[in-house]
Amino acid sequence: MRSILVGFVAATMLLAGGAQAYPGMEKQDKTQVQSSVDLISVLPKPFPIEAVPFKDSKGGAVDFSQYKGKVIMVNMWATWCPPCVRELPAISRFSAKIGSDDFEVLPVSIDLEGNKQVEPFLKSLGMEDFNTYYDKEQKLGQVFPLDTIPATFILNREGELIAFVRTFVDWDDDKAVTLIKGFLAQTAEVEQVSDQAE
Repeated sequence: MRSILVGFVAATMLLAGGAQAYPGMEKQDKTQVQSSVDLISVLPKPFPIEAVPFKDSKGGAVDFSQYKGKVIMVNMWATWCPPCVRELPAISRFSAKIGSDDFEVLPVSIDLEGNKQVEPFLKSLGMEDFNTYYDKEQKLGQVFPLDTIPATFILNREGELIAFVRTFVDWDDDKAVTLIKGFLAQTAEVEQVSDQAE
């Protein structure tokens, strides 16, 4: 009976997590962290991610396949999450700092009332020009664990997961720029090699 109960609890915990675990998801050994950027886990190899739809500010469906050919940074956030809100201005600055046609930042709010709740909130912060997307049904929970936010997931040009972090990151840190520029250079090299092979 006890083993059945233990099995049931384990299965429930797995289901509650939503998204399947991917390589590098397991707990890492605690080491000295000098910068919040050091908390970003880079996967040993790209992990395929299903193109699950979410919404733009007008209610139109969006998915990652629309950004194929770009490195994208998906940041999951909500108005009720203080560390998420603290990240928003830095994310906005970070996007401008990278300034590449090959890179896209996709902030995605999981607030239950969607833009009805988020737009006035952003206005109160003086960030009415901040472009966010919406996933009030939390459909992205099928591919990303959403039990902890803020959470950021970085996808390569093929739409595969290459790195993630499930905590606040200081996106004003120059290390973050170096990391993303490294991903951009990496994926450009892969494209050149495949072009030469054809």
